[in-house]
Amino acid sequence: MNLNRREVLLSLPLAAAAQSAPHSRFVYPGPDGKLLYKPDELGNTIPDFSYAGYGAGVAAIPQAPVKAEVAPAAGDAAARIQDAIDRVSAMPLNESGIRGAVLIRRGQYRTEGSVHVAASGVVLRGEKDAVLIAAGKSQRPLIELAGAPAATARSGRRILDAYVPVGARSFEVSTTAGLTPGRVVAVRRHSNAAWIHRIAMDRIAERPGEPGSTRQWAPFNLDFERTVTAIAGRRITVDAPIACAIEEPWGGGEVLDFDEASRIRNVGVENLSGISEFDRSITADYRGQRYTSDEEHSWRFIAISHAVNAWVSEVSARCFAYACVHVAASRSVTIRDSECLEPVSVITGERRYSFAVDGQLCLVRNCRSSLGRHDWVVGARVCGPNVFLRCASDRIYDSSEPHHRWSVGGLYDNVKSNIAFQDRQWMGTGHGWAGANYVAWNCEGTLICQNPPTAQNWAIGQIGRKDPGAFQPRPDGLWEHQGHHVTPPSLYEAQLHGRIGG
Repeated sequence: MNLNRREVLLSLPLAAAAQSAPHSRFVYPGPDGKLLYKPDELGNTIPDFSYAGYGAGVAAIPQAPVKAEVAPAAGDAAARIQDAIDRVSAMPLNESGIRGAVLIRRGQYRTEGSVHVAASGVVLRGEKDAVLIAAGKSQRPLIELAGAPAATARSGRRILDAYVPVGARSFEVSTTAGLTPGRVVAVRRHSNAAWIHRIAMDRIAERPGEPGSTRQWAPFNLDFERTVTAIAGRRITVDAPIACAIEEPWGGGEVLDFDEASRIRNVGVENLSGISEFDRSITADYRGQRYTSDEEHSWRFIAISHAVNAWVSEVSARCFAYACVHVAASRSVTIRDSECLEPVSVITGERRYSFAVDGQLCLVRNCRSSLGRHDWVVGARVCGPNVFLRCASDRIYDSSEPHHRWSVGGLYDNVKSNIAFQDRQWMGTGHGWAGANYVAWNCEGTLICQNPPTAQNWAIGQIGRKDPGAFQPRPDGLWEHQGHHVTPPSLYEAQLHGRIGG
């Protein structure tokens, strides 16, 4: 269901109901009930994560009118579904940026290939008990929502601040020429070899028994996609906070022109089930137990790439090898009320990532998974904020986590799963410090929370075992109230309430 602003506010727990729970000293309600943030000596704070999700968490997901329908029929359904999508894609956008929905009628649809949404304003919606069956041996996504890559151009707008702290939304630039409120830009955080050396990612140990398999880190950029909201002299303000400090000694930063006209907008998948066929005769052994391990079948139920303001709502995925939903190179995506069950693959790396986020300002809420490995997972060098809210896993084979190479700015809020914020060192091909400026808030399960150099991680209100991590010694993150939940019950919802509820 869609939540409008009033419904969001009414769904928040009343402050009076949580009076007995302790507060965090890092973010807590002030005398007027609004959240206050305690900065460290450099001005870094826990970021405001409420900007994650469709429409920056404020706009309701639109209701697309049905403009085409598909009914069950014998044979491969991919061409018929694609034809309906193409017909709606050719229709004009309405004032809300919507063309219309393709309604998949109740029944089963055996699909040999993939179906693609490549135009803005198109929604794929199922009736109750509409099921797409991924047939064949191709490791493809069953549904793909994909635009084309955005273009980033160097503009020469150097960030003048020697230090832009985590959580900041404003900074000075060398020139504001060409900038206006409403313009989307890339706020680039540079890194250099000195910073890589400072965090020891040029000295990652070799994987035991596999010399040469570990790749030492090289300097890289983080590009935060942001909208300019105000300009005062040479100071600009952007719509959402920066999730990694920009530091002059480590390379500084700049503001680049950003052209995302090629991306698609206002696209979604609603109320559909997907099942991947597989060969049940192919099995493997995991710790003495046999399990089905076929990999020659559909990999992802839904893949989203190069999109802005997209959503997935009330979908169910069964037996896919990689994920229910994988988001890549996209912004402002909401995934809600969905499930990823019974994946089929070898139990090893790069498989069973139930809900995988490689985008920014994404929100995954009220979802569940079973038999996954990294269920609530973020990839390498991903720019937050990103949020997993009220999600739960069972029968898991590994931890939910920022998975590798300095993903920044994530919130695990009321997540029931094993979670890890740590230096993964030689895991993979040299994953190293996987996540920086991550928060676990009122989560339940085993938690690893280590502290990366030049950044911070927080564990607040965790109930479950504190795990020191795979590689020791490493400094602890900031732990508070372990064994007891804190108030507000949800950090994301409290932040959103403070922003839109006065």
